[in-house]
Amino acid sequence: MEDKVMELQFITHYTDRYSYFDSACMALKGGCRWIQLRMKDASEAEITREALRILPLCREHGATFIIDDHVEIVRKTGADGVHLGKNDMPVDEARKILGKQFIIGGTANTIEDVRRLHQAGTDYIGCGPFRFTTTKKNLSPILGLDGYRNIVATMKQEHIELPIVAIGGITCDDIPAIMQTGVSGIALSGTILRADSPAEETHRILEEIRKYRTYK
Repeated sequence: MEDKVMELQFITHYTDRYSYFDSACMALKGGCRWIQLRMKDASEAEITREALRILPLCREHGATFIIDDHVEIVRKTGADGVHLGKNDMPVDEARKILGKQFIIGGTANTIEDVRRLHQAGTDYIGCGPFRFTTTKKNLSPILGLDGYRNIVATMKQEHIELPIVAIGGITCDDIPAIMQTGVSGIALSGTILRADSPAEETHRILEEIRKYRTYK
Protein backbone atom coordinates (compact mmCIF):
# COMPACT_ATOMS: atom_id res chain seq x y z
CA MET A 1 0.00 0.00 0.00
CA GLU A 2 1.16 3.50 -0.72
CA ASP A 3 1.49 5.41 2.54
CA LYS A 4 -0.39 8.38 1.14
CA VAL A 5 -3.58 6.41 0.56
CA MET A 6 -3.96 5.99 4.33
CA GLU A 7 -4.52 9.69 4.98
CA LEU A 8 -8.33 9.64 4.88
CA GLN A 9 -10.55 6.59 5.03
CA PHE A 10 -14.26 7.11 4.44
CA ILE A 11 -16.67 4.65 6.08
CA THR A 12 -19.99 4.43 4.26
CA HIS A 13 -23.11 5.12 6.27
CA TYR A 14 -26.82 5.18 5.41
CA THR A 15 -28.73 8.31 6.44
CA ASP A 16 -32.10 9.93 5.75
CA ARG A 17 -30.37 12.00 3.06
CA TYR A 18 -27.88 9.60 1.52
CA SER A 19 -27.58 5.95 0.54
CA TYR A 20 -24.35 3.97 0.95
CA PHE A 21 -23.69 4.50 -2.76
CA ASP A 22 -24.36 8.25 -2.54
CA SER A 23 -22.05 8.64 0.43
CA ALA A 24 -19.20 6.87 -1.37
CA CYS A 25 -19.75 9.02 -4.48
CA MET A 26 -19.49 12.24 -2.50
CA ALA A 27 -16.37 11.18 -0.62
CA LEU A 28 -14.66 10.21 -3.88
CA LYS A 29 -15.72 13.47 -5.48
CA GLY A 30 -14.13 15.31 -2.56
CA GLY A 31 -10.79 13.58 -3.13
CA CYS A 32 -10.93 10.62 -0.72
CA ARG A 33 -9.09 7.62 -2.10
CA TRP A 34 -10.05 4.96 0.44
CA ILE A 35 -13.63 3.74 0.79
CA GLN A 36 -14.80 1.14 3.30
CA LEU A 37 -18.24 -0.31 2.70
CA ARG A 38 -19.80 -0.94 6.09
CA MET A 39 -23.39 -2.26 6.15
CA LYS A 40 -23.71 -3.89 9.56
CA ASP A 41 -27.36 -4.95 9.44
CA ALA A 42 -27.54 -5.89 5.76
CA SER A 43 -27.65 -9.35 4.19
CA GLU A 44 -24.76 -10.73 2.16
CA ALA A 45 -26.82 -10.26 -1.01
CA GLU A 46 -27.43 -6.60 -0.20
CA ILE A 47 -23.77 -5.98 0.59
CA THR A 48 -22.66 -7.73 -2.59
CA ARG A 49 -25.08 -5.69 -4.69
CA GLU A 50 -23.86 -2.41 -3.18
CA ALA A 51 -20.21 -3.44 -3.48
CA LEU A 52 -20.63 -4.13 -7.18
CA ARG A 53 -22.05 -0.61 -7.62
CA ILE A 54 -19.31 1.16 -5.64
CA LEU A 55 -16.31 -0.82 -6.91
CA PRO A 56 -16.35 0.67 -10.45
CA LEU A 57 -16.45 4.17 -8.95
CA CYS A 58 -13.40 3.41 -6.84
CA ARG A 59 -11.58 2.04 -9.89
CA GLU A 60 -12.49 5.17 -11.85
CA HIS A 61 -11.01 7.40 -9.12
CA GLY A 62 -8.00 5.20 -8.36
CA ALA A 63 -9.33 4.55 -4.87
CA THR A 64 -8.84 1.56 -2.59
CA PHE A 65 -12.08 -0.31 -1.86
CA ILE A 66 -12.43 -2.27 1.39
CA ILE A 67 -15.43 -4.28 2.59
CA ASP A 68 -16.18 -4.53 6.29
CA ASP A 69 -16.36 -8.03 7.84
CA HIS A 70 -17.15 -10.19 4.80
CA VAL A 71 -14.11 -12.05 3.46
CA GLU A 72 -16.09 -14.10 0.95
CA ILE A 73 -17.71 -10.99 -0.54
CA VAL A 74 -14.24 -9.54 -1.05
CA ARG A 75 -13.27 -12.59 -3.08
CA LYS A 76 -16.57 -12.61 -4.98
CA THR A 77 -16.55 -8.94 -5.97
CA GLY A 78 -12.83 -8.34 -6.47
CA ALA A 79 -12.62 -5.62 -3.82
CA ASP A 80 -9.15 -4.66 -2.59
CA GLY A 81 -9.53 -6.10 0.88
CA VAL A 82 -11.44 -6.53 4.11
CA HIS A 83 -11.61 -4.78 7.48
CA LEU A 84 -12.12 -7.11 10.43
CA GLY A 85 -13.53 -6.02 13.78
CA LYS A 86 -12.56 -7.56 17.09
CA ASN A 87 -15.47 -10.03 16.92
CA ASP A 88 -15.05 -10.92 13.25
CA MET A 89 -12.97 -13.63 11.58
CA PRO A 90 -9.36 -13.67 12.88
CA VAL A 91 -6.85 -11.94 10.62
CA ASP A 92 -4.65 -15.01 10.15
CA GLU A 93 -7.67 -17.07 9.06
CA ALA A 94 -8.71 -14.37 6.59
CA ARG A 95 -5.17 -14.30 5.23
CA LYS A 96 -5.32 -18.03 4.52
CA ILE A 97 -8.47 -17.46 2.48
CA LEU A 98 -7.48 -14.27 0.66
CA GLY A 99 -3.73 -14.62 0.31
CA LYS A 100 -1.15 -11.86 0.32
CA GLN A 101 -2.58 -9.89 -2.59
CA PHE A 102 -5.54 -8.58 -0.58
CA ILE A 103 -5.44 -5.89 2.11
CA ILE A 104 -6.55 -6.95 5.58
CA GLY A 105 -7.18 -4.34 8.26
CA GLY A 106 -8.08 -4.87 11.89
CA THR A 107 -9.69 -2.93 14.71
CA ALA A 108 -7.71 -2.10 17.85
CA ASN A 109 -8.50 -0.35 21.11
CA THR A 110 -5.38 -1.20 23.11
CA ILE A 111 -1.68 -1.82 22.55
CA GLU A 112 -2.40 -5.50 23.23
CA ASP A 113 -4.80 -5.48 20.28
CA VAL A 114 -2.10 -3.87 18.14
CA ARG A 115 0.44 -6.53 19.10
CA ARG A 116 -2.00 -9.32 18.32
CA LEU A 117 -2.93 -7.86 14.94
CA HIS A 118 0.70 -7.26 14.06
CA GLN A 119 1.59 -10.87 14.83
CA ALA A 120 -1.39 -12.08 12.80
CA GLY A 121 -0.19 -10.20 9.72
CA THR A 122 -2.61 -7.30 9.40
CA ASP A 123 -1.78 -4.54 6.88
CA TYR A 124 -3.17 -1.58 8.82
CA ILE A 125 -5.02 -0.83 12.04
CA GLY A 126 -8.18 1.16 12.64
CA CYS A 127 -7.72 2.42 16.18
CA GLY A 128 -10.44 3.95 18.32
CA PRO A 129 -12.79 5.23 19.29
CA PHE A 130 -11.45 8.74 19.74
CA ARG A 131 -14.75 9.74 21.36
CA PHE A 132 -18.34 8.54 21.48
CA THR A 133 -19.93 7.99 18.06
CA THR A 134 -23.48 7.09 17.08
CA THR A 135 -22.40 5.31 13.87
CA LYS A 136 -21.09 2.23 15.68
CA LYS A 137 -22.67 -0.09 18.23
CA ASN A 138 -20.93 -1.71 21.23
CA LEU A 139 -18.15 0.85 21.52
CA SER A 140 -14.84 0.01 23.16
CA PRO A 141 -13.44 2.39 25.82
CA ILE A 142 -12.77 5.93 24.57
CA LEU A 143 -9.09 6.57 23.72
CA GLY A 144 -8.77 10.35 23.42
CA LEU A 145 -5.46 12.01 22.52
CA ASP A 146 -3.51 10.38 25.34
CA GLY A 147 -4.62 6.94 24.19
CA TYR A 148 -3.23 7.53 20.70
CA ARG A 149 -0.01 9.02 22.03
CA ASN A 150 0.61 6.02 24.27
CA ILE A 151 -0.17 3.45 21.57
CA VAL A 152 1.98 5.18 18.93
CA ALA A 153 4.88 5.60 21.38
CA THR A 154 4.76 1.94 22.39
CA MET A 155 4.59 0.84 18.75
CA LYS A 156 7.78 2.80 18.07
CA GLN A 157 9.51 1.31 21.09
CA GLU A 158 8.57 -2.20 19.99
CA HIS A 159 9.37 -1.55 16.30
CA ILE A 160 5.81 -2.27 15.18
CA GLU A 161 5.61 -0.58 11.80
CA LEU A 162 1.96 -0.53 10.79
CA PRO A 163 -0.23 2.32 9.54
CA ILE A 164 -2.60 3.30 12.33
CA VAL A 165 -5.78 5.17 11.48
CA ALA A 166 -7.76 7.06 14.13
CA ILE A 167 -11.52 6.55 14.12
CA GLY A 168 -14.58 7.35 16.19
CA GLY A 169 -16.53 10.60 16.42
CA ILE A 170 -13.76 12.71 14.86
CA THR A 171 -14.49 16.16 13.44
CA CYS A 172 -12.37 18.43 11.27
CA ASP A 173 -11.47 20.55 14.32
CA ASP A 174 -9.96 17.47 16.00
CA ILE A 175 -7.58 16.68 13.15
CA PRO A 176 -4.57 18.87 14.10
CA ALA A 177 -4.30 17.43 17.60
CA ILE A 178 -4.96 13.84 16.51
CA MET A 179 -2.44 13.92 13.67
CA GLN A 180 0.20 15.29 16.02
CA THR A 181 -0.08 12.12 18.14
CA GLY A 182 1.72 10.30 15.31
CA VAL A 183 -1.15 8.38 13.70
CA SER A 184 -1.02 7.73 9.95
CA GLY A 185 -4.48 8.97 9.05
CA ILE A 186 -8.11 9.56 9.97
CA ALA A 187 -11.28 7.53 9.31
CA LEU A 188 -14.55 9.43 9.11
CA SER A 189 -18.20 8.96 8.33
CA GLY A 190 -20.74 11.10 10.16
CA THR A 191 -18.83 14.37 10.16
CA ILE A 192 -18.68 14.27 6.35
CA LEU A 193 -22.28 13.25 5.81
CA ARG A 194 -23.66 15.85 8.23
CA ALA A 195 -22.02 18.67 6.26
CA ASP A 196 -24.05 20.84 3.88
CA SER A 197 -21.76 19.66 1.08
CA PRO A 198 -20.12 16.30 1.89
CA ALA A 199 -17.78 16.54 -1.11
CA GLU A 200 -16.53 19.99 -0.07
CA GLU A 201 -16.17 18.83 3.54
CA THR A 202 -14.11 15.84 2.36
CA HIS A 203 -11.79 18.18 0.47
CA ARG A 204 -11.47 20.46 3.49
CA ILE A 205 -10.65 17.53 5.77
CA LEU A 206 -7.99 16.23 3.38
CA GLU A 207 -6.32 19.64 3.30
CA GLU A 208 -6.31 19.72 7.11
CA ILE A 209 -4.80 16.24 7.38
CA ARG A 210 -2.06 17.11 4.89
CA LYS A 211 -1.00 20.13 6.95
CA TYR A 212 0.04 17.89 9.81
CA ARG A 213 0.90 14.56 8.22
CA THR A 214 4.50 13.44 7.83
CA TYR A 215 4.90 10.89 5.05
CA LYS A 216 7.43 8.11 5.50
